[in-house]
Amino acid sequence: MLRKIKASAVAALCCAVVGAGLAGCGGASADDWGDDWDPFAPDTPKADAAPISGTKKIKVGGKSVNVSCSGDQAKGRPVIVLMHGGGDGLDKLAAIQKTLSGKNRVCSYDRLGAGASDKPDGPQNFASSGKVLTGVLDRIAGDVPVVLAGHSLGGLVAARYAPDHRDRVKGLVLLDTTSPTMVGDITTAIPESATGPAAQVRAQNLAIFQGQNPEKLVITDGKVRSAGSIPVEVIKHGKPYLAAVPEFGPRLEQAWTAGQRKWLALSGRSKPSTAAKSGHYIYLDQPDLAVQAIQRVTSQAAGQANGGE
Repeated sequence: MLRKIKASAVAALCCAVVGAGLAGCGGASADDWGDDWDPFAPDTPKADAAPISGTKKIKVGGKSVNVSCSGDQAKGRPVIVLMHGGGDGLDKLAAIQKTLSGKNRVCSYDRLGAGASDKPDGPQNFASSGKVLTGVLDRIAGDVPVVLAGHSLGGLVAARYAPDHRDRVKGLVLLDTTSPTMVGDITTAIPESATGPAAQVRAQNLAIFQGQNPEKLVITDGKVRSAGSIPVEVIKHGKPYLAAVPEFGPRLEQAWTAGQRKWLALSGRSKPSTAAKSGHYIYLDQPDLAVQAIQRVTSQAAGQANGGE
């Protein structure tokens, strides 16, 4: 991190890209105990693996992935999968997972390089991160459809994954999700000619995009592709925390809002809203709002799967 930049500005923009963890807020590791299941082993049927309860390690492509599941599976209901922001881990989602698990089967996981999961061997992209997600879903959901609820970078991974996995992903909730054109947004809002703290913020975030983040994920811009007619809720922050970035804060807020609108192209059933009392961490600032949105999408997905609207 560039220590000379005003702390609030660094935290603001790093939150927008990946998560507060990159501004010095680390996550605690979850319980560490093993599970030998490997989704890529052809002679290991999914049906032989007992349902996960609590926090465990599973093997995905030879890597140890930390997962947590709670709540009972109801017939006809999708499994809710919570996806943390960059620099965070599943521990940060514990409270909302507990609340949701009262009526749903809910799971979360640490992506490679995050929380208590193994580090990746090298740079990751959305395809390789998606392969890990597929392995996780095979283990925690099997043939049951899922609703992905992602915050920040987790929402970006979920939104890039869903269009290629329409048979499995039946709903999306995007909580202040990183823009699909974040690289372009930053380079346009903060021009190369910028000097001082703003120039440092620009350089730091371009480095993050190039893979200098805990997950070694290379973040690239791309067109928003359709995930079908699934229910989608896109919720953006209401408190303008990006205004803390020197000189170019208002431009970044405008770009962020535009980026949230772009996610609506995921589905003809996309719904935008604003969490008026929230900064970047909507599920912490307004947990009831986040819970209601996830429950709403899950119910809509279940109804659609059972022949309803």
